[in-house]
Amino acid sequence: MNIIKPPALNQGDTIGILAPSGAVDEDTTPIMAAIDYFSKLGFKTLVSNDLYLKKRYLAGDDLIKVKNIHAFFENPKINAIICMRGGYGAIRLIDKIDYSIIRNNPKIFCGYSDITALNLMFLKRAGLMTYSGPMIMSDFGLVDRSEYTMNEFFKAVTEDKYSIFGETVIKQGEAEGLLWGGNLATVTSLCGIDFIPDEPFIFIAEDICEPVYKIDRMLRQLMNIEKFRQNVKGLCFGYFADTDNRDWLLELFKETSEELNIPCTRGFKITHTSCKTTVPIGAKAKLNGLELFINKSI
Repeated sequence: MNIIKPPALNQGDTIGILAPSGAVDEDTTPIMAAIDYFSKLGFKTLVSNDLYLKKRYLAGDDLIKVKNIHAFFENPKINAIICMRGGYGAIRLIDKIDYSIIRNNPKIFCGYSDITALNLMFLKRAGLMTYSGPMIMSDFGLVDRSEYTMNEFFKAVTEDKYSIFGETVIKQGEAEGLLWGGNLATVTSLCGIDFIPDEPFIFIAEDICEPVYKIDRMLRQLMNIEKFRQNVKGLCFGYFADTDNRDWLLELFKETSEELNIPCTRGFKITHTSCKTTVPIGAKAKLNGLELFINKSI
């Protein structure tokens, strides 16, 4: 795969803010707090005019959201795009996006949770390296935003080589490949289309409010795909917040890594919680024990 690395974020750049997923509450406090935060750091912002559109639980009509994605990528004044929130809705857009626009206008694109669908499809169909990381409502727009989360974001979008660390080695070993994955439920929602990398990858996964049997089912759904089993070379599990049985979860992680016979580490700060790291989807990575070394150099 020919991976396109977007240019690094520099002071004075413009950050575009979009809502391609769930409906956004009309409280303007988060967006104003985020704009103020970016301004104090020396960045300009451009906010979508359609940020507060609503269609049931969605942030407006699908075609309007796709039009805005296209427009933000085509706008030469915008250097990075940060999503407003997750929720649900991104998967409705993937068959409507013109991926040539994404490919021909590479720029930083960041979000997690439901935005995982766009991260993975931008990589698969446009070759664009994206970022699984903080969003406006859950992170940048908070008055008490996490300093760790902010530092990790700016490190990820400015540096080419760095490491992140897990907490516990489940199965020892070394693995190399593309860094790929995100929110587990959203990853599995893509099953049925061509979305898995055609080359070796290290799988990252996190989720929230899912019982262990559902996590088991989602992992099994992926493991039943031949290309996944063939190309996955390592497992990096983030936080599975508010699950029902931690002991069962650890058993499942161990069982999964043993069946695939690949190294596995858990406890990376890839998470729905406020203290999160940012990881580039499509970067080269090497897992060795607790360390995940990330290399964005093409």
